[in-house]
Amino acid sequence: MKLLRVGPEGAERPAILAEDGTLLDLSGVTRDIDPAFLATGLDDLRAAYEAGELPRIQNTKRVGAPVARPGKVVCIGLNYRDHAEETGAEIPDEPIIFMKAVNTVVGPDDDVLIPRGSTKTDYEVELAVVLKGRARYLDSPDEARALIAGYAIANDVSEREYQLERGGTWDKGKSCETFNPLGPHLVTADEVPDPQNLGLRLWVNGELRQDGNTKNMIFGIDHLIWYLSQFMVLDPGDVINTGTPAGVAMGRPGTSYLRTGDVVELEIDGLGRQRQRLA
Repeated sequence: MKLLRVGPEGAERPAILAEDGTLLDLSGVTRDIDPAFLATGLDDLRAAYEAGELPRIQNTKRVGAPVARPGKVVCIGLNYRDHAEETGAEIPDEPIIFMKAVNTVVGPDDDVLIPRGSTKTDYEVELAVVLKGRARYLDSPDEARALIAGYAIANDVSEREYQLERGGTWDKGKSCETFNPLGPHLVTADEVPDPQNLGLRLWVNGELRQDGNTKNMIFGIDHLIWYLSQFMVLDPGDVINTGTPAGVAMGRPGTSYLRTGDVVELEIDGLGRQRQRLA
């Protein structure tokens, strides 16, 4: 199933994208696609969808982030070997963890705001994992897959000066407002049989900048969930950004960072496409 939230900011309506391309209203099944629903409501939703009980939605223009009010956004740095190499970093022995403020999460086509004084706003196409179960001290990565609600596209927008040159605290360059466009869909895990073999691509003003595949992650998705659970409790609705392949502006000498008016487009196989304008 492809779950999404449509409508004006702050008044989004939960929906499902049917196989024929129509939007179906989930308001009769759930108030929102939020942590509580992801923990308990996916089976009821599937039954309603298969029974043909959901009404259509008409004339919807904006798509919001497919998850409302995630508890936290956890990110993994340098998780593709080619990205680590292009930045001059050593290949990590363990996953590098940082956090993004939850209010960075915006719709997939919403404007991205360049922070005041920024000169190094960068882009990163990433596979985002959304949880439906609690992960606490998992015994092994084998337990992780059953806790995944689904997958989405994330743009882990980053201000590199704030991240690397202003005291070395990554969160500072990752948590500016609008810095985590998410969606358009949350594609449920049953429709993504091999999340470790998905092509992911990003363009800036029509120029292909990133072209990678999730099979090249240093640490796979199940390992990341297991690893994170040793240091924090992951809850339903939490978002995990799993890293980006090579091609970011920071790793391309002579490449301009993002500027007002630039257009960034992202896609991941089977998960849809995003488009943001820098403002």
